[in-house]
Amino acid sequence: MSDEVIKLENVWVRYGNLTVLEDVNLTVFRGDFLGIIGPNGGGKTTLLKVILGLIKPSRGRVTVLGGSPESKRGLIGYVPQITQFDRNFPASVLDVVLMGRLGRGKLFKRYDEQDKRLALEMLEAMEMAEFKDKPIGELSGGQLQRVLVARALASEPEILLLDEPTASIDEPTKTELYELLKKLNEKVTIVLVSHDIGVISTYVDKIACLNKKLFYHGSKEVTTKTLEETYQCPVELIAHGVPHRVLRKHEEE
Repeated sequence: MSDEVIKLENVWVRYGNLTVLEDVNLTVFRGDFLGIIGPNGGGKTTLLKVILGLIKPSRGRVTVLGGSPESKRGLIGYVPQITQFDRNFPASVLDVVLMGRLGRGKLFKRYDEQDKRLALEMLEAMEMAEFKDKPIGELSGGQLQRVLVARALASEPEILLLDEPTASIDEPTKTELYELLKKLNEKVTIVLVSHDIGVISTYVDKIACLNKKLFYHGSKEVTTKTLEETYQCPVELIAHGVPHRVLRKHEEE
């Protein structure tokens, strides 16, 4: 189907005797906002890297935008988990976002006015334009995440992959970021990895559970049985706030 932008068929990833992904089947359609949840070590980051073509499956087939992941990597924006970096590194917010243009043949060329205009547009979209000249090391965690999303968007991707984008940031900032991602989803297909089951269920359209095996039914409903199969332990679902969509609809009292 032309609307299929990501397709994994019977994908396995092994490192020696260690199985990281086991017989994973997944189809993502254009315009989807898919949240992937699961325990640490369950293979979520590996799955994103398989889609990017950074890790080759031991078995199975991966198709992205009708071709191989490697051939379509320029059409995928990727926001990895935040890692430690030298906060004294002399780069401004705009400098960092412009790095997203490197995949557009700019590796050994100067950025032109179109590159700068697009970078500023992405900062506007992430509500960070006023910080364009600020040193990257002076940003808060939430601000840094917005800049990293803007950098990924500067490559003009059709697909955006995000790995734990709200880790280590406060609840109000998480909500703001998810609201921005929901707006971006009007133009970009999004696959997001997170532990934050309750929050992402408010914003994503579909949820998959991953712990080596993928539990996915093309919807956003997550049952206790599915979570217990994923986390391999008893699970009690408790929903806080409104709206919440992890649980099935409650019966009227």
